[in-house]
Amino acid sequence: MLIACVQSDVSFAQPEANLARVLAWMQKAAHGPSDSAPHAAGPAAAELVVFPECMLTGYTFDSREQAREAALETESPIFTSLVEAATDWNQLVTIGFLERSGERLYNSAALLGPDGMIGCYRKIHLPGLGVDRFVDRGEQAYQSYPVETARSGEASIGLAICYDASFPEPMRVLGLSGADVIALGTNWPKEGLHTSMIVPPARSMENHLYFVAANRVGNENGFAFCGRSSICGPDGVVLARSDDDQETILFAEADLAIARNKSIERTPGAHVIDRFADRRPEFYGRIVETPDK
Repeated sequence: MLIACVQSDVSFAQPEANLARVLAWMQKAAHGPSDSAPHAAGPAAAELVVFPECMLTGYTFDSREQAREAALETESPIFTSLVEAATDWNQLVTIGFLERSGERLYNSAALLGPDGMIGCYRKIHLPGLGVDRFVDRGEQAYQSYPVETARSGEASIGLAICYDASFPEPMRVLGLSGADVIALGTNWPKEGLHTSMIVPPARSMENHLYFVAANRVGNENGFAFCGRSSICGPDGVVLARSDDDQETILFAEADLAIARNKSIERTPGAHVIDRFADRRPEFYGRIVETPDK
């Protein structure tokens, strides 16, 4: 599977402008790493395109009311446009947005493809930053979504958002649910630079899978975002990384069979580990206990 990771600026509270930006990035992803003409399918075209957190709406809102004005319902025509583009380019897309659902407001990530909206994850771990101070906490368990790609066949994509990845437990749940790839949209500010360097390779190593961290860039209401997006492979290998805070698109080939084989034979017959089979969950009870206040 050819994966594209988009490191983009975002127009604050302007979903239509952000849609135009996203469609342009999707076309770039269809070119693949080369400058040749775009391909709807084939080895030159990205099959999975990962966008940042709140890509369609912006993030640094000052109130719940202000955020609701920019939020989107999942039936919005914007998603229809994205599905049409995904059909044209034979792509799967993960993208962040503020979701309005009745009186509820969520920081969400959607997985879209030619068949429509495949899944929608609502952020569970909320930091005291930006719009996360005002949204409702997601209540659905982490899961990976089975998909079909034009070139690579069956795959399983796990969704998470930014601060989620600072906790190893949800990433392990996604791994145990069969994810070949975890797509993480983020809004790491400059102060999160250290996180952007450490977390993606750590989580890909812990779970022996592909981990795509798409961070935004630019400035929004006094916050500057650090970029440093990356695509990491099983065992924590960095396959592609941005070294700055400029707009760019990263590409990496993912061999999904490697992610599915959790047995790592570093020295044949002498050094073999399996990060899932070697677990001893009967000793991990403390992890799921509610901490004392």
